[in-house]
Formats: sequence, C-alpha cells, structure tokens
Amino acid sequence: MVLYRLLNLVNDIAYLYTILLVVYALLSWFPGGYDSAIGRFLRKICEPYLSLFDHLNLSLGPINFNIAFAIIVLQLAVQALTRIIVAIF
Repeated sequence: MVLYRLLNLVNDIAYLYTILLVVYALLSWFPGGYDSAIGRFLRKICEPYLSLFDHLNLSLGPINFNIAFAIIVLQLAVQALTRIIVAIF
C-alpha cells in the first residue's frame, strides 16, 4: 500500500514538472515572458534540468526541440522507475 502511494506521488510530481516545463516553453512566445515573476520562478525550477540537454542542439530552424526531448526523457524515466519498483516488489 505504501509502495502504491509512493509510485503515485512520483507520477504526480513528474506530471506537475511536465506542466511547468510546458508553461516555461510557452513563455518564449511572449515578449518579456521570462522576465516576469512567473518566468523567473520557472527559470529557477526548469533551467537546471533543461541544461542537461543543451549540448544536444535539437534545433530545426528557429524551433528548439530540447524541451520536448526533456519531457519525453522525464516521462520515460518515470515509467522505467515504476516498472522496476513494481518488478522488485
């Protein structure tokens, strides 16, 4: 029962972080979006994780796919962690 709650908590945190990453990406559409209070807050939360993917340079013209790739990696990692924990217990 505790394991089930722990897995739900991990999934909920990953879902919330995914939403924050999407909002962070959408801020690029607004001039000065990253300079607002919300933008500064999201920068502090999202930039450390996104900096892991900066060296990949997943750009196609003016569109940068680093955030999309980071979201996919996050979701795959959570799914893998869930399967490993369920397999162990």
